[in-house]
Amino acid sequence: MEDSVPPLSLNFDDTKKAFSHKSDAELRKTYRLFRLMRHSGLVNIGSAIGNAVIGLDIGLVNRIIKSTIFEQFCGGESLLDCQATIDHLYKYHTQTILDYGLEGKSSEEDIEHIKDEVIKAIDLAASNASVPVVSIKISGLADNATLEAVQLNQQTPRQEEQYQKLLNRLHEICERASELKVGVFVDAEESWIQNTIDDLVMTLMLRYNHKSCIVFNTFQMYRHDRLEFLKQSHQNAQENGIFLGAKLVRGAYMEKERDRAEEGGYLSPIHITKKEVDHDFDEALRYCVEHIADISMCCASHNIASNQLLAQLVEEHSIERSNPHINFCQLYGMSDYISFNLAQEGYNVAKYVPYGPIKEVVPYLIRRAKENTSVTGEMGRELTYLTKELARRQLG
Repeated sequence: MEDSVPPLSLNFDDTKKAFSHKSDAELRKTYRLFRLMRHSGLVNIGSAIGNAVIGLDIGLVNRIIKSTIFEQFCGGESLLDCQATIDHLYKYHTQTILDYGLEGKSSEEDIEHIKDEVIKAIDLAASNASVPVVSIKISGLADNATLEAVQLNQQTPRQEEQYQKLLNRLHEICERASELKVGVFVDAEESWIQNTIDDLVMTLMLRYNHKSCIVFNTFQMYRHDRLEFLKQSHQNAQENGIFLGAKLVRGAYMEKERDRAEEGGYLSPIHITKKEVDHDFDEALRYCVEHIADISMCCASHNIASNQLLAQLVEEHSIERSNPHINFCQLYGMSDYISFNLAQEGYNVAKYVPYGPIKEVVPYLIRRAKENTSVTGEMGRELTYLTKELARRQLG
């Protein structure tokens, strides 16, 4: 569907709409940052320095990170900080998905802190019409060893206890979300813990998705089994009289998955070619739209063709653009030419906004920087649109 024709009113090349939320100074700063991120050597050096010293709380490094990639890709260091970002996005008809960006925690104290922060985010979302969803990462609420042991059915009594604590935390989160009518996106993760996550999410859907869609699973379409799993999940939901929540992404762990498969001597779960990934992603969009009465879906993609396709499907099926079951999402600080052009045309669009203390979100920021560097086509597109808007404003 690379040649799919969008609705006539939808034009991702409209940089005036795409960057209307940025002042001249902000536009220049974003342009300079993306130009630097184009150079993999600089990104690798910066990443190494960031990883090495961020835990030391060195003021100069913190200030540099905060004024560059943190400011570009994060909403703030706290929920309170995020309110300005939330309000600013909403001025341009764009909603916010909040994500507390701490990763790699395993102590009981840290995990309880993350759970409490998620519940605070749900409370804040309930007071903002512009925050329909919060995002959670199950590996942030339990250690990976427990999740993997459960998937292998080899857990120790202590891990069984930890798993029950995880389930209790998830119910505490989803009870609050259900009470306040806030959605919960559950991130997809590595294949060796994903079955555990899938089972947990279905358990939550069966409890909370009867009257509306509260809980969403994430389907990584770069896996060759996920299109069929999406259909199976929908069938399961239909049989149980619930809504299926489906967040569609291409995927985030390709190299790690292939390396582990090679080391373990098993078939990689990842499609061999990008063409196969694109095919399954777009087929998943079609499937969700065809069953939109009982699937609430989010196209979480930075791919222009897929966003065009979903917009086209909405028009072809005579679905209201504001239908709450049809949603688009891109990461904060990226692909504004997709997000804000869609939003201006009346589609439901949100930015995925991570937040947290600088030293805690550095792993996320490094991934964003490396992702933008490695995907040269996307980086080139970002710079093309930024350059075009600078020229339109005569700021070259």
